[in-house]
Amino acid sequence: MTSTETPQYPQLPIGAEGTFEKEIPVEWTLVAYDPNLPGVLSTPHMISMMEIAAAMAVKPHLPEGYLTVGTRIEVDHLKAVTAGKLVVATAKLVAQHGRFLTFDVQARTGDVILGHGQVKRAFILPKPFLSKAEAR
Repeated sequence: MTSTETPQYPQLPIGAEGTFEKEIPVEWTLVAYDPNLPGVLSTPHMISMMEIAAAMAVKPHLPEGYLTVGTRIEVDHLKAVTAGKLVVATAKLVAQHGRFLTFDVQARTGDVILGHGQVKRAFILPKPFLSKAEAR
């Protein structure tokens, strides 16, 4: 492929779903950062669960050697949950534009929706991706 050619990415199955669940450790709560804050799941950790669910949704469909990385998040954190609760994050692939993927995501405990929104990810080849990152 020359530098003027656009790489062709396979079309992944729209509707592919992924799940990531975890019993929330104290280290994932706000109190781990500041003892004056409440011991509830932090927004960054909820988002990381959604990102993992999105990666899991497409992992079985990726071409050999490819991974996906997060590029954008648009998430509302609606409810709090304390350490020890089981949280389930889900992701569903809803769109693909070339190398860019869009997922609807949600985190919940039982029937309670803790957060929802969209996560966007992109195809990468790990070796060139890391080389560029290291050069910065």
